[in-house]
Amino acid sequence: MQKHIPNLITSLNLLCGSVAVMLAVVGEVVPAAFFVFAGIFFDFFDGLAARLLKAQSPVGLQLDSLADVITSGLAPAVVMVQLFSQALSGDYLDVTAPFASDTWNAGYSQYAPFVGLLIAVASAYRLAKFNVDERQAEGFIGLPTPANAILILSIPLILEYQSFDGLEGVLLNPWFLLLLTIFSCIMLNAEIELFALKFKDLGLKKNGFRYAFLVLCIVAILLLKFIAIPVIIALYIGMSLFLKQRKV
Repeated sequence: MQKHIPNLITSLNLLCGSVAVMLAVVGEVVPAAFFVFAGIFFDFFDGLAARLLKAQSPVGLQLDSLADVITSGLAPAVVMVQLFSQALSGDYLDVTAPFASDTWNAGYSQYAPFVGLLIAVASAYRLAKFNVDERQAEGFIGLPTPANAILILSIPLILEYQSFDGLEGVLLNPWFLLLLTIFSCIMLNAEIELFALKFKDLGLKKNGFRYAFLVLCIVAILLLKFIAIPVIIALYIGMSLFLKQRKV
């Protein structure tokens, strides 16, 4: 029975991601963000459970990636579509409207928000590479899909809970969203080595930078709340590049 526990946890990740997609489709981007966060929580613990129970399996590996395509790929992509729609038209998109038979000739502008779906494509490609790339056993090559999803989903949370004069104009600027989409797609598949938060032991000598990163994350969250998320992602990339330089 215990060999099925990791796959059950992964299935909860997939379920959360599916709910998040459905919420994002109808414009409920804030609840969608929280369901993605719940899915990422399960995504972290399915691997931990598999190692503790010694229940790793090829099926579990594939199921994990398939779940991540939905939770950390499609869900943030649909949220980005809605953010583009909000930026361009002032309202969230009825995703069925652009494809209705009487609107096909309404112009290309109504289809512009769908550029956000590139995040789903880049995420799927990144996960496919991860499954066959033996270099990523100890770390990551390119930004992990959960980290990228958290970055994208921080935007609606900041807008909902921490928006102030001028910030909304930046975060809902179509050019900013386009640059963020392009940045996201590039970083997901960039040949950049990033460290993983995998502790083989609790020793300070081998894990000092991990402990330092976690402490900085906690401090940033306490001080900045949701605004801390993009700061943490930037810190993660910066510390990884610093560690890479020290090894050279």
